[in-house]
Amino acid sequence: MARQSDNTRNRLEDAARAGWLYYVAQNTQDEIAEKMGVSRQSAQRLVAMAMRERLVKFRLDHPIARCLDLAQRLKDRFGLDYCEVTLADPSSDDPALGIANVAAAEMEKQLKSDRPLVMALGTGREIRSAVEQMSPMVCPHHKVVSLVGNLAPDGSASFNDVIMRIGDTVQAPHYPMAVPVVATSMEERRILCAQKPIQSNIVLAQSADISFVGVGEINDRPPLLTDGFITGVELAALIKSGGAGEILGWVFDKDGVLLDHPHNDRVASVPLSVPASKPIIGVARGPDKLRAIHSALKGHWLTGLITDETTAAALSA
Repeated sequence: MARQSDNTRNRLEDAARAGWLYYVAQNTQDEIAEKMGVSRQSAQRLVAMAMRERLVKFRLDHPIARCLDLAQRLKDRFGLDYCEVTLADPSSDDPALGIANVAAAEMEKQLKSDRPLVMALGTGREIRSAVEQMSPMVCPHHKVVSLVGNLAPDGSASFNDVIMRIGDTVQAPHYPMAVPVVATSMEERRILCAQKPIQSNIVLAQSADISFVGVGEINDRPPLLTDGFITGVELAALIKSGGAGEILGWVFDKDGVLLDHPHNDRVASVPLSVPASKPIIGVARGPDKLRAIHSALKGHWLTGLITDETTAAALSA
């Protein structure tokens, strides 16, 4: 087993070297084969492996005219202070495709500031993928804090929690929220959020200089249901009451108005100011999320948006 592990590690190291030579040093596959002492076919396989194992990450810096135009249209229509629109792959159903890279770059840009800042983060697949794309940094003068609980319904750590990961990546003090996303009752939520460490983190999160959040849909299989935070019966009640989308577990209607429903009495996430009084950047794309994103923008939950060109075109139509 140890030999197999060593072989795997060596293979990844070779793939990383081949990927660097090809994408960074601009070597041809023939040149890589010569420099690494392997056949051209082996060099080709190593470069492909570097991509497959996500050892190589891309950020497209060239502004695409259509994306720039769509971003400006969304800013004008919804009064956004910030908007980035990426290219789209019509055949992909990956919710974070493209937008995670842009979100990662914007997070890094914020953290390069010499002025101490507090960055708050939501959770979800898009935010998790963005944090995974970030480059290592040393930012002891900043603080990163969670806007949402990191406990799954069974008491385990939430799969999409990102605060520990980003804290390690940027070497900054980080503050998790050791509560469930949705408590079992309003009384439980009150008791949990009244604990001194949790209350301190809520105050810190509400003082954040900038926040990044995902936008969840309310349909037949939303993240709140698939991640186990609500039941099918509770989902049906939210849909019947007009739920259109959610941010941090807070459910709102088609106009972006917080839903008057018992569910929202049990949400243990940090309460947001609506309309947003500080920069809150939504990171979301895709046809399933279109209604939720539109509702969040209409209700002024967000001051900025990172999305793709297909979603942006539909939002601006």
